Amino acid sequence: MGSIGEWLAGDGAARTSGNLPVGSMASGAPVALPWLGVRGAKPGRTLWLHGQVHGDEINGIVAALRFVRGLDPSTMSGHVIVTPTGNPQALDARRKRNPYDELDLDQSYPGSPSGLITERVAHALIDEVRGVADVLINLHTMNPLFDAPPYTVYKHHPGSGITEEQLLAAMACFHPTLACRQDVGGKGELPGNIAGALDYQCLAAGTLAFMLELGSGSRLQPANVALAEAGFLALAQQLGILHGNQAAGPARMRTVSRRGWVTAQQGGLFVPRCSAGDLVEKGESIGELLGMDGSAVPVPPFEHDGILIGLRTDPVVHTGERLAFVAWEWADRAPPSAH
Repeated sequence: MGSIGEWLAGDGAARTSGNLPVGSMASGAPVALPWLGVRGAKPGRTLWLHGQVHGDEINGIVAALRFVRGLDPSTMSGHVIVTPTGNPQALDARRKRNPYDELDLDQSYPGSPSGLITERVAHALIDEVRGVADVLINLHTMNPLFDAPPYTVYKHHPGSGITEEQLLAAMACFHPTLACRQDVGGKGELPGNIAGALDYQCLAAGTLAFMLELGSGSRLQPANVALAEAGFLALAQQLGILHGNQAAGPARMRTVSRRGWVTAQQGGLFVPRCSAGDLVEKGESIGELLGMDGSAVPVPPFEHDGILIGLRTDPVVHTGERLAFVAWEWADRAPPSAH
């Protein structure tokens, strides 16, 4: 079989699956990215669901596979592509990064055809996405040590021609608790090459793309899977790929413009006083650290109001480790209409 784009250019409603070759292991076992395609009976736009960049992000894989299984290509005007695992060796190892080079795949796009294996995986995917996908959802979860309600993350690429309003209209299909605009320069949110994220490189290629964060890693959360499936349906209807009455979107969206981490000043057992998603007011503490000497030291109170994007649920904490991911600046607005 040729490229995904070549298959989509064929005639008639169809369903198929295949593998994008990347390389091989010393044993001869292939390294490849599996994909599934549903080609509609009529032409239209292409929705691409990318199920997993990090190997511990499970909910998006299940949601994308369940959604594509229920599609009837004879009723579709457009196409759906699913790449359920973008980092198969990390998935097999049940860890975030590929164990053979320890690179963060979501900071490695657009990759390289002659680089390390993670860079080659990135290149194999983005080479297929360019010129094919109209919309791509980069499916993630938070770290397995954290609890988090579903939310979205988006970036702005100055040369993409894709507006913030278009991104928000697509994200509204998922009723996110927060829609976080991430500064590609970082500004203390995350270390590393944020411009190497899949969704940012898709924007550079003219594909509308964003991240959908579906709860916690390394576990199956049925409610988050169901939310994603409903969102895929609504977005496919918004794009005209599927027909029917699109479910009503949220009455408002809370857009976040600044985020940051709260870290432990000392080791101990973290006992939170709140839950992920909560608004924590200025002067309040999110919990305390129990020491092995019987002490209980409160986490320093917030200097500003904050919303808990994610909250640590693994109590074992060393100095400098993360306790909470917090939205520090946000605004409420009506979601824009789809263009």
